Amino acid sequence: MQTGRKHNNGNESMDRIEKLKEFLVSSPDDAFLMHALALEYVKKGDDTRARALFEKLLQKDENYVGSYYHLGLLLERQGEEKLAAYFYEKGMQIAKATGESHAYNELQAAYENLVY
Repeated sequence: MQTGRKHNNGNESMDRIEKLKEFLVSSPDDAFLMHALALEYVKKGDDTRARALFEKLLQKDENYVGSYYHLGLLLERQGEEKLAAYFYEKGMQIAKATGESHAYNELQAAYENLVY
């Protein structure tokens, strides 16, 4: 029995990507939008675009702690363990300084998983 709903994740992902890109035109420095767009690229398997966005975001706003975690994971997938460890460590420093204990714990777990 069909419900009339189509499941086409590829198109849904592209729609979200296009919408986020449109929002970024009017708010190019919005860290949340950049992070969300980078995550959509990760879901799509486009690590090159995701990495560029995470790096750009962290240059503009080094306190956006969640991006350190996701960039680290992406770098691990690309075999760049030393660079991933750097971003986990940097993220832990920022999380500690800003009092974001949950983010700190996630970054620390990822770091320890990588180096131990």
